[in-house]
Amino acid sequence: MTRVEICVETPQGIAAANAAGADRIELCASLEVGGLTPSAGLMRQAARGDVATLAMIRPRSGSFIFDDDEAAVMVDDIRTARECGLKGVVLGAIRPDGNLDHDLLLHLSGHCAGMERTLHRVFDLVRDPAAELEFAIKAGFTRILTSGQRPTAPQGQECLALLHAQAAGRIVILAGSGVNAGNVGTLIRATGVREVHASCRRPASSPATEEGEFGFGPMPGQTDPAAIRALINAAQSVPSQD
Repeated sequence: MTRVEICVETPQGIAAANAAGADRIELCASLEVGGLTPSAGLMRQAARGDVATLAMIRPRSGSFIFDDDEAAVMVDDIRTARECGLKGVVLGAIRPDGNLDHDLLLHLSGHCAGMERTLHRVFDLVRDPAAELEFAIKAGFTRILTSGQRPTAPQGQECLALLHAQAAGRIVILAGSGVNAGNVGTLIRATGVREVHASCRRPASSPATEEGEFGFGPMPGQTDPAAIRALINAAQSVPSQD
């Protein structure tokens, strides 16, 4: 059976993922920049629900090259996620040479005892995905979120299939980016993956506001429970190839 992870950034998104029967939540702030660390209050809200939740640990937008001060913030945020009762965290860091930052990821992992760890889509930027997959296994990551080194998972199907075969049950390949009810069946059959990741959001329909005019930003998109249910149904309709 295929498991469906939903990425959310608001209390409304948490409620929608719980109501629609998602298998897991990736909890973020600022999805418009790929996700940042959510607030402690949002973490606690998610922990009160029935769906296992992992918090994104990313202190800022932009590159995934982090200095010592940023690493210290990430350690504190991992501690907060644990204290709030979340199941795990989502991590990633890279070096200027295009390899994962093994030292930092191992350092952060040392603060994650008993928690699940997802290696996020920084993986799609690495020079040698096959080698970095082996590192992720040795480092104890639970899964790798990837679009197969392409902008979307449907575009990266060939790479996803190779990664899934290489993983051979030692780590989960979680296919994400551009996944929806209309393409998930083809994606699963083409790659063999049994976990998928999506946001299932519809754009905010609110008109321009005074807040937007002052630079405070638009309302975030709304997580759509119907889209989550449709994705789950489409994903679970594909027979297991194992």
